[in-house]
Amino acid sequence: MSAGDDGDRVRAFTEFRERMNERILAEPNQVVRRFFALDTQAYQAGALDVATKELLGLVASLVLRCDDCISYHVARCRDAGVGRDAMFEAFSIGLVVGGSIVIPHLRRAVDFLDRLESGADAPPDGHHHD
Repeated sequence: MSAGDDGDRVRAFTEFRERMNERILAEPNQVVRRFFALDTQAYQAGALDVATKELLGLVASLVLRCDDCISYHVARCRDAGVGRDAMFEAFSIGLVVGGSIVIPHLRRAVDFLDRLESGADAPPDGHHHD
């Protein structure tokens, strides 16, 4: 697979996520808007730094087996300066906690990380929810 294919997949993920978040937030539903705002606030630096919070989100996403969430947190971890070795330690925790059913999601997580590292488009930012 070429770097162009890698970029297309990352770009498609990012563009769909951003487009649909914008569409969802255009609706006048305060519960949805407040949840998105709370989600964004939860990942801001506090007693824990952003990288730690994103790693926590990555582990939780692996255990819950949400591929979109996993991809999002892999990208956000990279944005926060998390290196590949640290990410694999987080993957290992998600695998140990979640068990063998996590393995297919781990494969997709590593594929997405490889695509990002191959020079695909910049990872998504802004609101978390996919």
